[in-house]
Amino acid sequence: MSVSVRDALRMAGLYLLLSILWLTLSELVLQSMSEDPLALTVGRQINVVVWVLLSALLIFVSRARLLNFIGIGARLRSEDRERLRMAAAVFDSTLEGVLVTDRNGLIVHVNRAFMRITGYQQDEVIGQRPSKFKSGRHGAPFYQQIYAALNAKGEWSGEIWNRRKSGEIYPQWQTICAIRDDSGELSHYVAVFSDISAIKHTEQELAYLAHHDPLTGLPNRLLFNDRAEQALAAAQLNKRGCALLLLDLDHFQSINDGLGHTIGDQLLKLVGERLREVVGNGVTLARLGGDEFGVLAENCQQVGQAGKLAQSIIERLREPFTFDDHRLFISVSIGISLFPSDALSAEQLLRNADSALFKAKSSGRACYALYTEELTAHAQHRVETAGELRRALEQEELRVFFQPVYDLFNAKMIGVEALVRWQHPQRGLVPPGEFIPIAERTGLIAEIDAWVLRQACRQMVQWQQDGRVLAFVAVNISSRLFSQRELYRQVADVLHDTGLDPSLLELEVTESAVMEDPEVALEQLHRLRELGLTLAIDDFGTGYSSLLRLKRLPVQKLKIDQGFVAGLPFDDDDIAIVRVIIALARSMGMQVHAEGIEQAEQARFLLEQQCQLGQGYWFGRPVPAGDLHWG
Repeated sequence: MSVSVRDALRMAGLYLLLSILWLTLSELVLQSMSEDPLALTVGRQINVVVWVLLSALLIFVSRARLLNFIGIGARLRSEDRERLRMAAAVFDSTLEGVLVTDRNGLIVHVNRAFMRITGYQQDEVIGQRPSKFKSGRHGAPFYQQIYAALNAKGEWSGEIWNRRKSGEIYPQWQTICAIRDDSGELSHYVAVFSDISAIKHTEQELAYLAHHDPLTGLPNRLLFNDRAEQALAAAQLNKRGCALLLLDLDHFQSINDGLGHTIGDQLLKLVGERLREVVGNGVTLARLGGDEFGVLAENCQQVGQAGKLAQSIIERLREPFTFDDHRLFISVSIGISLFPSDALSAEQLLRNADSALFKAKSSGRACYALYTEELTAHAQHRVETAGELRRALEQEELRVFFQPVYDLFNAKMIGVEALVRWQHPQRGLVPPGEFIPIAERTGLIAEIDAWVLRQACRQMVQWQQDGRVLAFVAVNISSRLFSQRELYRQVADVLHDTGLDPSLLELEVTESAVMEDPEVALEQLHRLRELGLTLAIDDFGTGYSSLLRLKRLPVQKLKIDQGFVAGLPFDDDDIAIVRVIIALARSMGMQVHAEGIEQAEQARFLLEQQCQLGQGYWFGRPVPAGDLHWG
């Protein structure tokens, strides 16, 4: 009973007691004071008037308190009803499925989203247990872990597979909470879940794309290297030989330049199909990038067998390719490296095959060559280049070029990407594709990256002082530099020394670098983000990214690799990949940046897909700071 009600009843009782006492005492007083009947009558009438007035006063006070309590109670009941109506509306309209059980685990309520996701109607599950939806993919220890968490913490969250009414097994992200009443006793369990089938499907697509070439459907370099390692381990255990063939199409660039990338891509698809026919089963075939293919024959005991396979490939690819009113002829050069005579590791085997390939091309192309260390001019060239590159750092032969980045929505330059170039005193401008791989192998890439970072920040400060407005300058960070724990201090020192506002600096880290050690990468990225700069994942789609890991990364931008942009807007595979990446980035609140835009049709397609940023030869080539066009 409330305080107000008790007060009202207490006052009523007090009134009754005082009334009796007052009437009794007044009667005794009147009788003792006078025996005159008239005086007694008048006294009694006065008592009645006083009693009526006192009663009215006490009744008014009691009534006021009681009505006030009734009003408050009604108001509280109205507010409670409003809260209940709001809770019911939220419960029934949320997109997540909600299931409520009593303390014994029997279902007492579900919402509309539950029925939509599972296919069950309310009357089919009320009174049932949630075990009705078990998929069979989890053992008893899994559910014991859930109950243990509920008992210890009162809640559990995680991924679980359940079964729809149709029998389909699907993944959920589910949170279960234990509800207790005012006395602390368990009263209900509430489970809230969402269907993550789409996310799982996207993860599978990205996992496939991470290990396969999207154009030909063949394994890519990452998967090829992995299979090569496994094959060599098995070959060493079973005392048998292996052969690695590295293929490169001769003068393929002239087809791209003369007929366009679309024709070039169609040709690459047909080449992949013919190679499948030639190598047959038991041989790993991969597209390693561009017009380069790899073949790994796992049971090749003699040099003659490798040579015979190489000659079969050369002859088969000599036959004309006819498609879309085009009749094209190509040739192929092949380098061969053998295990265990030439190399004992997959990396060395591939490197030696590359040297043999260079030898085949130097011999006139359209042939194959075996690896011999003493005649490998390509390997010697790499050693010489590494020495010259170290000298280039010391003698300041490196240059920083800047490529414009455009806002596709308004066709205006919004930022730049800093790219390193080598101005050789005799050879002139050395292509980055020639010296960057060597820098990565020798470890010089980390020192080069640090130098580029400082130069780019200095130039950005100069532009700001000159009134040149740019939103950011982007700098690539190699996996070698990214793995160094002192990177945070290096970047902080550069920002301090140059005076650049951290918000104007964007660091780009390749997807493969992040995935080498995701936990260390997460820590490194968070430390860098604390400086106030922007972080971007470069070459997205070329490495394996778990979506669960990706959503934890403090990055603001995904950069679509130019290999996926090249086939737009005609290649179905590239279209599908680009759309998935853009949708993924937008769902995570990230910007999307496309590289390698060389045609107006590509830019138009990306704009239609709501890609915000783009760069490539269509907008401008990398140029020295002084040659950047500010129109």
